[in-house]
Amino acid sequence: MPTDDHRTAPDSDDTASAAPERKRPRPGERRVQILEALAQMLERPGAERVTTAALAARLGVSEAALYRHFASKAQMFEALIDFIESSLFGLIQQVGEHDHAGPARAARIVAMVLQFGEKNPGMTRVMAGDALVFENERLQQRMNQLFDKLEAALRQCLRDGAARDDGALGPDAEAQVAASTLTAFAAGRLQRFARSGFRRAPSEHLEVCLARIL
Repeated sequence: MPTDDHRTAPDSDDTASAAPERKRPRPGERRVQILEALAQMLERPGAERVTTAALAARLGVSEAALYRHFASKAQMFEALIDFIESSLFGLIQQVGEHDHAGPARAARIVAMVLQFGEKNPGMTRVMAGDALVFENERLQQRMNQLFDKLEAALRQCLRDGAARDDGALGPDAEAQVAASTLTAFAAGRLQRFARSGFRRAPSEHLEVCLARIL
């Protein structure tokens, strides 16, 4: 009795030539890809303002696909700032766990901030404010708050490590002045790095500069 096997068996050549099924990103994975692409686009020296159209083209998706994960471009930058803040203050906490309070710890904190910027040029443009020009004003306010928190951490560190009978201004005032100067120095170094097209390293002569300040 004849069978229908010859009609139902799949052709091996057709199976081999079938296009592989495209994998869908895991939950949260597309958000990370968007932020990584944005940071990479910001790493180009002299880069113009990043548009959602250019970002979508880099990822090979539509602009509508971006807005499924972020309500606006400002929200994308806010997510980058969140990453910067959590990374920096996570490192600051680690420094605090291993170093005694005082100038040495403060110097390590500033060095760590500048090294983070040097390793992440795109993030540096956000920290320096260059990437936030013409963007939502609240983004620059967020960065200002981050540097205020950095100054507060440095002030606490220096105050806790100050000798009570040392310094003409008293330990609290001395800590305030030093923390303000260190924060301005760090912000200036990051801005110079960004505006030099990433040629002037933030860590240039860093130990000598910190020793002079402290």
